[in-house]
Amino acid sequence: MVRAISTSSTLRRIALLWLLMAAPSAWADWRAELPGAALVGQGDFTWFGWRVYQARLWSPAAPVSWEQPFALELIYRRELSRDTLVQASLDEMRRLGGTSVDEARLAAWDDEMRKAFIDVQPGQRITGLYQPGKGGSFYVDDQLRHAVADTDFARAFFAIWLDARTRNPELRRELLGLNETNP
Repeated sequence: MVRAISTSSTLRRIALLWLLMAAPSAWADWRAELPGAALVGQGDFTWFGWRVYQARLWSPAAPVSWEQPFALELIYRRELSRDTLVQASLDEMRRLGGTSVDEARLAAWDDEMRKAFIDVQPGQRITGLYQPGKGGSFYVDDQLRHAVADTDFARAFFAIWLDARTRNPELRRELLGLNETNP
């Protein structure tokens, strides 16, 4: 009887160990791609007084630069459709890119973002990982959803928040950890 219990317990342990080894990618998130990342800054995006999302910028190096990888995490406080997220992003990429971004390129980027984004509910997170020379990867609630191997896209997308011409300079300053004494 004691041997049967011991064998059963051993089999459970082996099965658990096998599951742990077989499924590391199910638990992997953007942090595995950005070792040593620390919170650089955070702030809220509001629209006409409505809190839309909290943004957090993570990086292994400060100050954040386009030569180093970083992650931008958006924690949504409102329900938003994928169409809304994609269209708002395209509008800003078009505005910031000016004549250097043609409609064919924007159409390709539209397709990439539709693969990366979902209809979000309050509390859901989309995290974009910027990887210089590679592009960007997008995680929904810490699960990889889509990787975009287009460096121009990645730069244009993250510029929405980090470019000096952003529509929300206060949020940019908060994300970059800048203040009046540290512009």
